[in-house]
Amino acid sequence: MTPNTPSLFTGYAAAWIIVFVWAFWLIVSRVAESSGLTIYDLAALRYGLAAFVGLPLCLYYRDWQKLRLTQIAVLSFILGPLYILCVFAGFLFAPAAHGGIFMNGLLPLASIVIGITLFRIRPTARQTGGSLLIFVSALALGADSNGSGADQVWIGDLLFVIGAVFFASFVILSERWQINAIQIIFCGTVVNAALYLPVWALFLPSGIADAPTGPLLLQAIYQGFVPNLIGLLFIAHASRRIGTVSTSSILAAVPGMGGLLGMLILGEVLSPLSMAALGLLTLGLLITVRSRKQKPVL
Repeated sequence: MTPNTPSLFTGYAAAWIIVFVWAFWLIVSRVAESSGLTIYDLAALRYGLAAFVGLPLCLYYRDWQKLRLTQIAVLSFILGPLYILCVFAGFLFAPAAHGGIFMNGLLPLASIVIGITLFRIRPTARQTGGSLLIFVSALALGADSNGSGADQVWIGDLLFVIGAVFFASFVILSERWQINAIQIIFCGTVVNAALYLPVWALFLPSGIADAPTGPLLLQAIYQGFVPNLIGLLFIAHASRRIGTVSTSSILAAVPGMGGLLGMLILGEVLSPLSMAALGLLTLGLLITVRSRKQKPVL
């Protein structure tokens, strides 16, 4: 047993915890509608509660002051209501497993396409091969959904793809601009809470007043704290202890875990073709993330 073993153990543990955190987030978001909450309520919980914790941190650690105003505006928009409302709306039409595939799964492919288009970043052969497998798996899942009798599933899938594009843009810009955790919290939560919460309170439909206490608390805790704040800290810890490549490789299990939890908890049925698509997607992700740093959907 080497002196580094405890650090490695906590690093691997943190990475696998994040797999369950984001996979379970897919389930929690999928069942939100049955609690009576609107997608606008979910966005308010996400920004409001995270900002409640994040604002004191941003006031104490003033790293956000190092950002230019244009950078703050761009990052806040990318992580803003349009992005998260597309994601939440996707769960109104498509199963939780589709959220894992079309958001977390397509993130590497979206990052490569955006990198080529905007920044002339050329992918490696491994990235290209892995992305092709991801694309084929998404096509297979889409074809399977269209033949399953669920006429509106494609709407949810499209919304998830839009969400993946938004977050892939954030991943690329955060790497190019070297954005740290406090700057992410400031742009992703504090700024958006200040802009979104008044609009939500005054103009948008809400079901919070009539929502049962249990489901409301579940959504408040999970949407407000777990993916943004806790997830960020665990990913940072895992990356420091076992490296970004190992962390990203483990996080490739998120879509598959989301599909498994969807079957076990929600009773969602995946056809043999969809299960094969999940396996192909995971293989493509493993190939892709071993050649490029990637980050998961908060």
